[in-house]
Amino acid sequence: MGVFLLSSPAFLVFFSFFTFCLLVDPVLGITRHYKFDVKLHNVTRLCHTRSIVSVNGQFPGPRIVAREGDQLLIKVVNHVPNNVSIHWHGIRQLQSGWADGPAYVTQCPIQTGQSYVYNFTIIGQRGTLFWHAHISWLRATLYGPIIILPKRGIPYPFAKPYKEVPIVFGEWFNADPEAVISQALQTGGGPNVSDAYTINGLPGPLYNCSAKDTFKLKVKPGKTYLLRLVNAALNDELFFSIANHTLTVVDVDAVYVKPFETETLLITPGQTTNVILKTKPSYPNATFFMTARPYVTGQGTFDNSTVAGILEYESSPNSLHSSIMLPLFKPILPALNDTSFATKFACKLRSLASAQYPANVPQKVDKHFFFTVGLGTSPCQHNQTCQGPNGTKFAASVNNVSFAMPTTALLQAHFFGQSNGVYTPDFPSSPITPFNYIGSPPNNTMVSNGTKVVVLPFNTSVELVMQDTNILGAESHPLHLHGFNFFLIGRGFGNFDPNKDPAKFNLIDPVERNTVGVPSGGWVAIRFLADNPGVWFMHCHLEVHTSWGLKMAWIVLDGELPTQKLLPPPADLPKC
Repeated sequence: MGVFLLSSPAFLVFFSFFTFCLLVDPVLGITRHYKFDVKLHNVTRLCHTRSIVSVNGQFPGPRIVAREGDQLLIKVVNHVPNNVSIHWHGIRQLQSGWADGPAYVTQCPIQTGQSYVYNFTIIGQRGTLFWHAHISWLRATLYGPIIILPKRGIPYPFAKPYKEVPIVFGEWFNADPEAVISQALQTGGGPNVSDAYTINGLPGPLYNCSAKDTFKLKVKPGKTYLLRLVNAALNDELFFSIANHTLTVVDVDAVYVKPFETETLLITPGQTTNVILKTKPSYPNATFFMTARPYVTGQGTFDNSTVAGILEYESSPNSLHSSIMLPLFKPILPALNDTSFATKFACKLRSLASAQYPANVPQKVDKHFFFTVGLGTSPCQHNQTCQGPNGTKFAASVNNVSFAMPTTALLQAHFFGQSNGVYTPDFPSSPITPFNYIGSPPNNTMVSNGTKVVVLPFNTSVELVMQDTNILGAESHPLHLHGFNFFLIGRGFGNFDPNKDPAKFNLIDPVERNTVGVPSGGWVAIRFLADNPGVWFMHCHLEVHTSWGLKMAWIVLDGELPTQKLLPPPADLPKC
């Protein structure tokens, strides 16, 4: 296991709040204790200082390090005026749905002065995930990586890296992100975009007043580095590249993949990607930019800027290299709207599908679903002027249902049999009114509203096709499913054809992940086994689309065995 390279003082892990307690059986892993104090602290970026919500005074927040099989007990204490909840993005939460974290779905938020201990075990996962706030837009600053190592004695299915480096992409707002979305929801228009992208919280030298706030990756010649990439940005898919270097993709969303080389990769909000970087065999007499900028498909405004870090080679102590200015090479990223590259990159991802790491794709399907995802409108309130299309408010929906967040957590309502007035189990399995989804938009762009869910018996095998719509312009949507990994068995452009397209599904080695980009003007097909009892959120990971209602929930009923039942809620579960 290589040593972790610490990117900046703000990214250090303070082991003073780690406690490791060995269990009796080491095969089960150990118990790791963390404490997250959610507090306000001042951060300066782009010559703007503002008070941000953070964990333990760090931005980005502390990394969680664990092994497959470990139990995590993470006490979150809320010292800020905002309600808070934390989601452990991509963790399957088998029988531990109370620890998943989305506010008003699996828990009421943690109120000011209150605390909650998230208790879960990592089962059958290894790689990189991340944690983030899951209420309003607090995840703009409340996020950090989760590093899951293999069980002791089990090697990676690739050469052991010399060092491992978390690289977390984010967005920086000079204004308070909570004020940004609050204003947008009030006016019905699109929110103001971010002022910069960041790498490990740092914008880099391409932004004004930011040369000193640059992430620098210092490497040695002839070594292998594992870069653990996380896209924690609120609203943008990102292209990423390191000048004059090739990357080998080995893992996405904490699942190994068939390795392939690329000079550039695409990563959507909510996705993680592990890549191998092999450094040059000798000192190159140069430095290299590592840059990221958005992949754009929608018609709205976006942050058209580029974040840059610097790859520096360490020279020998007696070398004169350190005292001279070295040439700086810059990568060439795809065009902002390069859907061709995005498609080709996505199609290269395949599960390892080996004897040790099989791709357990459901081969039979019990339930078929067809979901349209996209933007729409909702009426402007009387005596108000709205800034959405034709004086309306922007909205977003799944099957034309814009999800209305309840004021009681769905999981509590389900567990205690108190769903009346909280949710209804009648989410449509297909659009109520079919139309040409990628053709001329319909005259009526209004969405309906409701807190509707899909209810599934335990162990139901599900096939879900998600279709982008052109109602207010085609746009890609990174959809994240809580509680499950799924297999991406098919994708295409245009309207999904149920008679022809299934014949092209990959049921052998499709990539397994928790977040997938529904292509602009196209569709994706996924399969998963509903083997995890609880209530599971599914939503677009573009935060603005989630705020507008592009979200829904699945309820998976208990199975017959004790290991197939959701356990009762913990005593300290927050109350609404």
